[in-house]
Amino acid sequence: MSGVARLPDSLQLIERGWLSANNVLGFEGERAVLVDSGYVSHAGQTVDLLRHALDGRRLERLINTHSHSDHIGCNAAVQRAFGCDITVPAGMAPAVAEWNEEALLLSIAAQDAERFGFDDTLSPGDRFEMGALEWQAYAAPGHDMDALVYHNPERRLLISGDALWRDGFGILFVEVLGTADGLAATRATLEAIGRLAVDLVLPGHGAAFVEFDDAMMRAFARLRAFEEDGGRMARNAIRACVTFMLLEKRSLPIDSLPAYLDAVPLYREANRRFLGLGADALASWLIGELERAGVARREGERLVAA
Repeated sequence: MSGVARLPDSLQLIERGWLSANNVLGFEGERAVLVDSGYVSHAGQTVDLLRHALDGRRLERLINTHSHSDHIGCNAAVQRAFGCDITVPAGMAPAVAEWNEEALLLSIAAQDAERFGFDDTLSPGDRFEMGALEWQAYAAPGHDMDALVYHNPERRLLISGDALWRDGFGILFVEVLGTADGLAATRATLEAIGRLAVDLVLPGHGAAFVEFDDAMMRAFARLRAFEEDGGRMARNAIRACVTFMLLEKRSLPIDSLPAYLDAVPLYREANRRFLGLGADALASWLIGELERAGVARREGERLVAA
């Protein structure tokens, strides 16, 4: 973490690698609150990391920033292990209550999460205590239309989920799928975040950072590029989510990739709406992209995570 802003002693960022989102822990005496849990296949690792960080404290509450699998996948495991309540953004509550795997993007993107329930919700404008600090929830639609970010004005801290990273923001799923105006929502979110007093950002992925203004410039530049070229946005979504799948499964037969890309709604719609490639051409392009990025390689007839 560069710059001069420091994380208060009452907060801890557990930076995770893919497939899981970061975990943010807030401590107050013998009590603790957690933001986001991680991907379901990392459940054992998540519980072990939290048990070590808690060091005997009682985890009272788990709060989610949004509904995607890498943020909610370990909710059930964490609740079993620590007996905490679960709080979700109000907008995602119906999908969780019904366990609507399409609304949660699980079936849409061929990802997994263990079913869980929730004890309460947060809406934009709500406040809560974590790490001996008061936080306010702000709407952050775009990457997830029901997402929230959490801001502490006293220490000028922002828990940004996937609404703002050091080098951009999360995939604009609704825009790629054509189900909502994700571009306009993301612009409104970035403008709202830009009005907050922020010295230190705790993102959903990557290290905490103090270069807030620079990150905002990068995010707006990325957004403009997507506004100007929907194909670029679609290609980004396909690359990122297939990389996620490969990191989970470790490999797949190359000859199965065209059918897989056509079977998963996210890839099928991204290609139909923006790229218009045949199944074999889409798979060939994707393999080349993953190899050039160094995230996958061919081993015989299989594509293997690097």
